[in-house]
Order: sequence, then C-alpha cells, then structure tokens
Amino acid sequence: MPSLREQIEEVENEIFTTQKNKATEHHIGKLKAKLARLKADLEKQSKGGGGGKGYGVKKSGNATVGLVGFPSVGKSTLLTSITDAKSEIGAYQFTTLDVIPGIMEYEGSKIQILDMPGIIGGAARGRGRGREVLSVARSCDLIVLFLDVFETNVDVLSQELFDVGIRLNQKPPDVVFTKKERGGVTVHTTLEQTHMADDDVVEVVNELGMFNVDVVLREDITVDRLIDAATANRVYTPAILVLNKIDLVNEKYLSEVNARLKNWNPMLISASSGLGLAELKEKIYTSLDLIPIFLKPQGQKADLEEPLIIRRGATVEEVCRTIHRDFKEKFRYAQVWGTSAKFPGQTVGLSHIMEADDLLTVVMKR
Repeated sequence: MPSLREQIEEVENEIFTTQKNKATEHHIGKLKAKLARLKADLEKQSKGGGGGKGYGVKKSGNATVGLVGFPSVGKSTLLTSITDAKSEIGAYQFTTLDVIPGIMEYEGSKIQILDMPGIIGGAARGRGRGREVLSVARSCDLIVLFLDVFETNVDVLSQELFDVGIRLNQKPPDVVFTKKERGGVTVHTTLEQTHMADDDVVEVVNELGMFNVDVVLREDITVDRLIDAATANRVYTPAILVLNKIDLVNEKYLSEVNARLKNWNPMLISASSGLGLAELKEKIYTSLDLIPIFLKPQGQKADLEEPLIIRRGATVEEVCRTIHRDFKEKFRYAQVWGTSAKFPGQTVGLSHIMEADDLLTVVMKR
C-alpha cells in the first residue's frame, strides 16, 4: 500500500499531466478533491506523530504581519528599518534562520512584523523547513509578499501559500454544508445558473468523504472554491506585494516590472535607503483595517488622548478580552456613544460591533 505522501505525489502528477480542456474538467475536479482529502489525512497523521522543531512566535500588538519572500531579498533590512527589532543582516542566503519579531508603531497602533526565513520552491512540501515557515504565515493578519526587483516571480510565493491552505485576498466561499443522518448529498442553490452541475458537486463532495449532507450554493462555485468550502483548514488573509531595491535599477526597468505586476499594484521601496518606507507603513496600517476607539471608565471622564486600536468589525467581547480577561468574566453590560450606537449611551451586550471613534464604557459585576 503506497504511503500518503506517495499517493499525494501520484495524484499531483496525474493532475499535472492531464490535458486541461472541457472534456477532462470533471475528472480533474475529482482528482483535486481526492488530493485535498489525502493532504488532510497527512496533516492529521503529522499532528498525531509529533515532528521536528517548529517556529513558536507569541503574537503581540494590535495585529501581526508576516514578511514572506525568497532568501536574501532584504526582509531583515526592512524589519530593522521600520521596527524596534534587531535582525541579522547579510548579503548571502539564509541569513535569517528563525522567525524574528519586531513592533512597528503607527497612528497609535503597535503592529507586530515577523521576519521569516526565506522560502524556496517546494516549501509547502517541506523544502528548506518551508512547512514550518508557512505555518507561521497562517496565523498572520496580513501577508507582505516581499520580492526584490531582480526576482519578481510572485506566482511562486503565492502558490506555496496556496498549497498550505492560505488564500490571499479572497473571501471565504459562500457555501453552507449541513450534515444529516441519511439521504445522501442534496444540492440547493440561490442562483439561477451555476458553473458546476449538481452531479459534479455531489461527486466532489463524496470524494471529500461527505456522503449525507445538504449543500447550499450561494455563489457560482468552481471546483477549487467548493473544495475550499468543504475543507476546514483554509485561512483567508489579505496580502500586499512589495518590491525592494528599486534604487538599483533605472526607471525603464522599473516601469516594465511594475506593468508586469500591475494586478498586484506593488509598493516600490528601498529598505536600505528608506525610499518608500513611509508609504509602506501607511499601506500596512490601512490594509489591516485598524480603527481607534476610546474608553470611558465607569463614573470617570473619557480618555480621549490614547485610543484603543482594534480591528474593524471587533465586538465588545473582543474589546473586553483586549483590555483584561476580568472585563469579559465580570461583564454586566456596556454603554456606547458614537457611530455604532442608535442613541448616545446606548446599552449593549458583548456581541455589539464597534465602529471607528466610538466611546465605550464597560460596566462589570462587583
């Protein structure tokens, strides 16, 4: 019996060698579903059997940003330029052998930046300890794809991230699965027309090991998106592209590179000279969608000098956890003034969603 890794390699080879056309679309879809199931089985097996040393990084600050790039592209130089960290810098490959964190302060926020070891092609399959590096990327709130102007193959980086279940600049598929005791797979849709036929959806879902389930499609699903919806280990992370060392090339070369990567709208910087770093800091901050709110302790004046920075869409419960765990455990109710309140001082519960510049009072049990 072939091992899981051997089975995965066999399916990957079949997908690669199968001619892509309308006639083979159904077959490739089933192969992709089988591949997803085998990879999920391998992941469970790896967790159960332990493994080598991983990269343990304690998250801190208001958000975490991962620098993902090839070796020797200037990630360490950037980290020391925009944060309080000291990352070893050298003009040779694999200078960074561990994940090095630093804190970037911007607009009252503290943003953790992670300088991760450079990855190479095949990282998702474990080359160069790539699997451990990419597992850190899965926990980040924003991915910075970091290249230099001499190696601009962003597709290699994005594919490695894709292969470990990281979906860049995508929203989760709008598909609902409801398990049931019997009756097989039934497919419902809220759309007039869908790309996949119901029978194709059923076969893919069966291949993923789901045999009694109601599937509701709320978008025109593709095979890849259907598999993502059915697989629990996908993460959906915003990403930006940064090109470093622009001071080493002329305008014509830079214009050609920029045109080639126009879909990414890359940030152009020189980490060593500081060119473009102010704009990059602003881009990181806005991409994280951070907002300020203000706190008014019960019976006291509001603190309008130092805002609390939170992610847009955060609830009162998340704010309480950010302040101190006692705030959640002893919570009675909260009062809110601002955009999210229907009227000034509205009484709200833990599920209330805060908006920028809101004023919050948390009332706790005595």
